Amino acid sequence: MKPDILLVEPMMQAIEDQLDAIYTVHRLYNEAEKQTLEAALPTIRAVATGGGTGLSNEWIEKLPNLGVIAVNGVGTDRIDLKLARARNIDVATTLGVLTDDVADTGIALMLALLRHIAVGDAYVRAGQWPKGGFPLGISPKGKRLGILGLGQIGKAFGRKAEAFGMSVRYWNRSPVTDSDWQACASPAELAEDSDVLCVVIAATAETRNIVDAEMLKALGPKGYLINIARGTVVDEDALLTALNNGGIAGAGLDVFVNEPNIREEFFTAPNTVLMPHVGSATLETRMAMGDLVLKNLAAHFAGEKPLTTIN
Repeated sequence: MKPDILLVEPMMQAIEDQLDAIYTVHRLYNEAEKQTLEAALPTIRAVATGGGTGLSNEWIEKLPNLGVIAVNGVGTDRIDLKLARARNIDVATTLGVLTDDVADTGIALMLALLRHIAVGDAYVRAGQWPKGGFPLGISPKGKRLGILGLGQIGKAFGRKAEAFGMSVRYWNRSPVTDSDWQACASPAELAEDSDVLCVVIAATAETRNIVDAEMLKALGPKGYLINIARGTVVDEDALLTALNNGGIAGAGLDVFVNEPNIREEFFTAPNTVLMPHVGSATLETRMAMGDLVLKNLAAHFAGEKPLTTIN
């Protein structure tokens, strides 16, 4: 008999086809499978889920034989890692696979803000070009980039930004030994020393609202904010106030609190470029992420620890 696993949210069809070939897949999002899922709870040994969805403590407790949570992403803020470890449950992510695509999304948001890409598109489509008067953009060359959270994605973002002539500084929660970039003593100091502040820090209880009114004030009316981390690391009240009052120059946002049902105030906030959490959403990366999920599940059922276990 094929092992039972729980699939919390859909994956690419090619990946789901492979899951179905190897396992008996119980889809949490399929209401028609509710009864069969309930009956299978004691036999489910693995869960595949998304980084933004995770797995609640309630569901962890419902699965007495759970041994691995394979995350199709790098976010683990929706999983109680300590509870999982106490239950001897490995939590494995797709760390490293999506690094470049997420960093690319951050670069795209930055350029879209500085060069008015979204505004220019709307301007041309509305027939305004013949009337003239389109505002000048800002060149990234020579600007100071601050990276809040110098993990793999932060380092990739910094390397890519250097290609545009930017100088890089950073703040990280723990010492970084493999970077020659300038380290700042605090998040506020980083913001004060940045023209563009890119947020790539992991979402935890400690980093919730780390980008607050003080940091945005330090970034200042000529500074731009890019968030490709999680919505919860930015105080959205403070951000909306800063955007509407000219406290910062603009924001490029791929992530929000309570996404996809984000606050409507963002729809009319000035100098913003908004994206629907698509940092890793390329065909190539999503396939590679799915392949790593498959490998992590296979390792567990082979009696091995998944390669990218993070707890």
